[in-house]
Amino acid sequence: MYSSIWPGSPYPLGASWDGEGTNFAIYSENATQVELCLFDERDRETRVSLTEIENYNWHGYLPGIGPGQRYGFRVYGPFEPEQGHRFNPNKLVIDPYAKALDGEIGYDEAIFGYAWDDDDEDLSFNDLDDAPYIPKAIVIDESFDWEGDRLLNIPEQDTVIYEMHVKGFTRQHPDIPPELQGTYQGLAHPQAIAYLKSLGITAVELMPVHHFVSQPGHLADSGLRNYWGYDSIAYFAPYSGYSASQDPQDQVREFKTMVKSLHAEGIEVILDVVYNHTGEGNHLGPSLCFRGIDNATYYRLVEDDRRYYMDFTGCGNSLNVSHPQVLKLIMDSLRYWVLEMHVDGFRFDLASALARELYEVDSLAAFFDIIHQDPVLSRVKLIAEPWDIADGGYQVGNFPLLWSEWNGRYRDTVRDFWRGEDGTLAEFAYRLTGSSDLYKFNGRRPSASINFVTAHDGFTLNDLVSYNEKHNEANQEDSRDGESHNRSWNCGVEGPTDDPEILSLRQRQRRNFLTTLLLSQGVPMLVSGDEMGRTQKGNNNVYCQDNELAWLNWELQEANADLLTFTRQLIQFRADHPVFRRRKWFQGQPIYGSDVIDLGWFNPDGEEVDEEQWQEGFAKAIAVFINGDAIPARGKQGERIVDDSFLLLFNAHHEPLTFQLPKTLQESIWCVVLDTTKPTLIEHGSRYSGSEILEVESRSTVLLQRL
Repeated sequence: MYSSIWPGSPYPLGASWDGEGTNFAIYSENATQVELCLFDERDRETRVSLTEIENYNWHGYLPGIGPGQRYGFRVYGPFEPEQGHRFNPNKLVIDPYAKALDGEIGYDEAIFGYAWDDDDEDLSFNDLDDAPYIPKAIVIDESFDWEGDRLLNIPEQDTVIYEMHVKGFTRQHPDIPPELQGTYQGLAHPQAIAYLKSLGITAVELMPVHHFVSQPGHLADSGLRNYWGYDSIAYFAPYSGYSASQDPQDQVREFKTMVKSLHAEGIEVILDVVYNHTGEGNHLGPSLCFRGIDNATYYRLVEDDRRYYMDFTGCGNSLNVSHPQVLKLIMDSLRYWVLEMHVDGFRFDLASALARELYEVDSLAAFFDIIHQDPVLSRVKLIAEPWDIADGGYQVGNFPLLWSEWNGRYRDTVRDFWRGEDGTLAEFAYRLTGSSDLYKFNGRRPSASINFVTAHDGFTLNDLVSYNEKHNEANQEDSRDGESHNRSWNCGVEGPTDDPEILSLRQRQRRNFLTTLLLSQGVPMLVSGDEMGRTQKGNNNVYCQDNELAWLNWELQEANADLLTFTRQLIQFRADHPVFRRRKWFQGQPIYGSDVIDLGWFNPDGEEVDEEQWQEGFAKAIAVFINGDAIPARGKQGERIVDDSFLLLFNAHHEPLTFQLPKTLQESIWCVVLDTTKPTLIEHGSRYSGSEILEVESRSTVLLQRL
């Protein structure tokens, strides 16, 4: 027994060092006893009983204990899986509020709460001690010199998001020291930041950085591991594997330094967070943290058979967001990353699962209410992945005020349009103009639509135009994993080819997708490497590929220099022209109504599109007039915002088409500034006026600017 334990405080939860000692607190509603376990440098364990309990918070204060101390908990209580209780004090459990962890989990039978050789699977009690296999939490010194750093608060309509993997981005970067490649310090390196700046993006969206686990079973047996990180186990701790230092206390400092360095160059940091489930899996998973602390509190259990878990995510379990303590855990975690780590926003993985208070997705769920009134979280960027895998989980367009959404309908429509599917023109028009049909009705603005054509989950942009089918053989699951309906088109040959016509078409299609993405209203999101033609060789699910297949190949900068230049030019073009990043909706009639003065839709013959023509399934070409003199929003000082006017000509047909300049705009003079048959934007392009006709190549886009 530690002789000097004081009562301490029930709040805050976790380990809090005050300069003289450390307060420890952990929540468990159904526990009968809790021990704090301290580990020295030789892994010798000292146990200290926490006898003070307030509001189910078990707590105590240890004078003289400070930064660097390694610890965990052992929690006693009933082992009654059929009643939802899985307490087992032989299992060292990770503090849910741990700020840093000292390594990875070692997979052994000991980390499971049940015995492997029992016929009743998870019903037998496992008395093996797992402490040698469980990473220890670390008491940290949270002080850090931010040097005046603060959230950037870049307006949403001016945002360009770059989705990236912390490790994969720099793991093969030739100009970053090997010891920093694949780390937080690697991303903070001047070479990495210079590239992001040159690209023109305004925010990085980091795939999960909460400390996560790699599940035993298939991955371990196949020599693979969890690369993406969508199995969180500690919602306050940066993943230790991305730290360059051997000292676990440095994880937090490295992460903060990375954020400060990105902010100094005007780049926001958005975290992809996974609060819908944890890495403990289903009833046959290991007992690492929440399961051993209070399984019935933290997880959604099947109501009439509490041995099993509700699974809205396909990952074995779902966090019990209907419980106040679980909501508190999520909110405390979010606030910590904003206030202490200075991140600018969050993308919520499978966010529909967070809105299931009973079973149905509820847009009035307590989770949304709490965030809406929170003075910290209501002011940062909140992005939902608006679906989960259960019934009724697809909720694109249904999230409340303050929220943006990954617009899955944008992705599907734009892919279908450019591969030549029938019946897509009217919906393509909605997606191009910000998806007012999805977001306008509940008071949101075009920036509620996070527009994307590709994401980490699925084909890269290069593979989208190179493969009809997924090729996931490297995952060793007989290609059963990953989405089978990709809305992709290989342009005539599956995979790599030397055919110059097919290669030219693929290059044009990549430029079509990028042009559509960056000139649509809403917030564009690029995936790291798409700007330089990264390929995963047709694998659309590299979640377990921590290798060259998933890492960014920096040699592609030279191999696809034209594509990289084109992307940079497009991003800069968008930044230069506020008409493509409007704060407010286009006005007047429905988006294709003839009375709209700030927007016009025209057939290739120069006549305005009528109601009947929108319903024609075979139509695959349209001209769009965007009026830069009719931007309703005002500048910061109330000044009128005026821009050039543009005419976008889209031809998704398999043959060239002639476009006549719109008859209602014949007094204008137009100059070509972009043609996706060309490798870069155009300076001093051809000019047209009156009722002139210009030919638009098959499957291409032309952008004209009014002079």
